[in-house]
Amino acid sequence: MANNGGILPFWGQGVENQALIWTERYSEFLKGETPRPARIVYQRDRARVIHSASFRRLQSKTQIFGLLESDFYRTRLTHSMEVAQIGSGLVEQLITVGEGQDYLEWLPSFYLIEAICLSHDLGHPPFGHGGEVALNYMMRHYGGFEGNAQTLRILAKLGEYTPENGIDLSRRTTLGVMKYPALYQEIIAKNPNYLQQLAEPEVQDFRTLDMSRWVPPKGLYLEEKPVIDWVLSPFSETDRYRFTELHCEPNKPHCVTLHKGFDTTIMELADDIAYGIHDLEDAVAMRMVDRALWEEKVMGSEVMHRYPLWNETMTERLFSGSSKGRKHAISKMVGIMVEAVQVVEDERFEHPLLRYQAQLPEAEQAVLNLLKQFVFDEVITVPEVKGMEYKGQLIVMELFKSLRANPKALLPRRTYQRYLQAESEQAQQRVICDYIAGMTNVYASKLYAKFFTPQQGSVFDRL
Repeated sequence: MANNGGILPFWGQGVENQALIWTERYSEFLKGETPRPARIVYQRDRARVIHSASFRRLQSKTQIFGLLESDFYRTRLTHSMEVAQIGSGLVEQLITVGEGQDYLEWLPSFYLIEAICLSHDLGHPPFGHGGEVALNYMMRHYGGFEGNAQTLRILAKLGEYTPENGIDLSRRTTLGVMKYPALYQEIIAKNPNYLQQLAEPEVQDFRTLDMSRWVPPKGLYLEEKPVIDWVLSPFSETDRYRFTELHCEPNKPHCVTLHKGFDTTIMELADDIAYGIHDLEDAVAMRMVDRALWEEKVMGSEVMHRYPLWNETMTERLFSGSSKGRKHAISKMVGIMVEAVQVVEDERFEHPLLRYQAQLPEAEQAVLNLLKQFVFDEVITVPEVKGMEYKGQLIVMELFKSLRANPKALLPRRTYQRYLQAESEQAQQRVICDYIAGMTNVYASKLYAKFFTPQQGSVFDRL
């Protein structure tokens, strides 16, 4: 990925072009058009995301709980809005404490960080990470599937704003959304066990499949490589090589990237805070965790003894039975994290957008990790939630199998036209994958019922 396909690096563009290099859109690069100023571009990036169909569909993709089980819990849409709000708060805090700091001139604007945060989950398929694993299995011979890679695909190709270049966000916004800057194929090439799995025949009954073996590597699709090269072209060859390098450990399923851009670190921190704290609120409100469990696993933990960021008053408010008390506790926890944010420098990088990194101090990071692990252990991986995830995986795989076998009969007409126009078998399979990945939980469930439940469905159902 160090080769950028002949695009001139940042250092060779000339001083007069450097101010606009990050506001350039891919369509402008292809046409040789002059980019617009940041004050216009990032505001429009945010607007393009908000008005996109992919963003609206997040309202019917759940964060943790199944749709229609309650009208309280968060969806991917409300989660993304909260991540954007926290991201803006982190930027505001860094402005407040950053007087005289060099990082200030590279800090993202509020419009920019909100555009990045609102975009970060656009590629999540129906049924969350379970659907992600299911699609990766079905696409294992055709370039794979991964949520962040699908997000970039929506931004660069699938979004409705332009015919050929998707939502077509600016270079810096696109960089901020790229959490794992390596190609999917490059990652699996370093995993002999996964390569051996790929040689296995497809199972006839998906219920016999061990889905834990098909968790996708965190990377980007080969189809988007021209856009990736364009995004990274302002960096020196040394920075590009280091930014995209992989780290492999024997006990890990896949090699991983080690580095993220400055804006991405702010977005990911906001995402972690929303996951560890706002999703905790859902769990408490839905009574999936009680006070005794909280006091044992969190307040009684070694981490909280070492870093007592709050006392029992927080517990009283969190489990007061009052929505106001609970909300006050959650707000206080978020505030503690936001007010602790700091910027450090990774001096191995030349460019400020790679050198500057947002992070939490040791104490706040340890407590946030504790909260994330608590939510994962006591909510995400409990049988009640995993069972619903498993059902979603079967829905996704059965739909894919049927659409693959009968594309002309079952795909919507416009989707089938794209299927016919695809230049290879892999491109055809990607068309089917894009169609399913764009479904909401509700749509996927209804389509499954239409195909496989005799009493359900009608010729008047629109596909």
